[in-house]
Amino acid sequence: MYAYVARQPILNRKKQTIGYELLFRDGASNAFPDMEANQATCRLLVENFMATGNNPALESPRSFINFPQESLISLVPTAFPKKKIVIEVLETCTPNDELFSAIKHLHRMGYVIALDDFSLDPEWDRFLPYSHIVKLDIMQLGLERACAYVKQRKRQGCKRHYLAERVETNEEFQQALDVGFHFFQGYFFSKPEIIKNRVVKPEELLTVQLFQEVCREEVDFTRIEQLISQDVSLSYQLLKFVNTAAVRLENPISSFKQALVYLGEEQIKMFVTLIATAHAAINKPKELYKQSLVKGRFCELMIYRCQNGTPGQQAFIVGLFSLLDALLDKKLDDVLVQLSLSQDIEKAILIREGLLGSMLELYENIDTGNWENIDKLSRQLGFSAKTVESTYQEAVKWYQSILSK
Repeated sequence: MYAYVARQPILNRKKQTIGYELLFRDGASNAFPDMEANQATCRLLVENFMATGNNPALESPRSFINFPQESLISLVPTAFPKKKIVIEVLETCTPNDELFSAIKHLHRMGYVIALDDFSLDPEWDRFLPYSHIVKLDIMQLGLERACAYVKQRKRQGCKRHYLAERVETNEEFQQALDVGFHFFQGYFFSKPEIIKNRVVKPEELLTVQLFQEVCREEVDFTRIEQLISQDVSLSYQLLKFVNTAAVRLENPISSFKQALVYLGEEQIKMFVTLIATAHAAINKPKELYKQSLVKGRFCELMIYRCQNGTPGQQAFIVGLFSLLDALLDKKLDDVLVQLSLSQDIEKAILIREGLLGSMLELYENIDTGNWENIDKLSRQLGFSAKTVESTYQEAVKWYQSILSK
């Protein structure tokens, strides 16, 4: 399945792009679908902010998004990063007390607010102090009238920013520029461009969020608990795993918080990583899940044998995450950039650099049966080929023990 969005650049006085207006589309045709406005806004937000990999919303400096009455009163914008969006108050909104209260609240929270297709109606005047940008449709209002309004406001010392919409010629741009418009949008600069993205499955999003949490230096266990509780099967699997792994318990563990009492941070990170990997492997070949875990465990055991102080968890992540592209059907670079990993880990995964990268190389040579390279790499690391082979067998046995839990 794919999601579609049209985006049109918004430029400053130097014709530099400062953001894009995102317009919902339900197909490749560049036309607004026959859909209720609130539903269209919700679809646009979910498909462009709650996704993995590259997408128009997160790549843009600012995303200008149309919000209809209902979503503004419900404070839907507060679920999204205030540094990434501009809230456009649609011209179809009713300037009543309920909307006014919502706009004041959003303003206090630090969101940038734009009045879309401003009609110069006095009913909207009380909204102006809480609006950062006023968008004037120079085709609908008429260029002369729009310019006269901005010129008058500028003369009165108004600090508000004005945006000229539907600029179609260089002459219109120059005239709007001369009277003091700050921003510009229209066919003269660019028509809306259709962007096509793959819709992210809920299990993929949850998996990436869990991986992001366990990769942090200081793990927020409350956040992990919140994520796991969103999925019944994840919750069950994790508690079953912890109860099986934690020995000599007087009482079975019945919550994730309780598990923290019995297990250290590294073990919890390991459990979450295992469960998240299993979740990512839904509908994937079982062999891929096996390779991910065996590879991670092999790298971890080899690092322990090196005794150089590198945490085993880092080595496990290097082995495991080297197959994330196959698990999530996305480019490895795109996935890793979301996880904020250390440079050592990223370089090990992407270009096999450093000691951690050598562990990956060792595993890959075992996988292909290239014993000449195994012997060479083993000597460089100070191991015998026999030690490497036995470590691999130990990792396989560990994986088999995981299956039996």
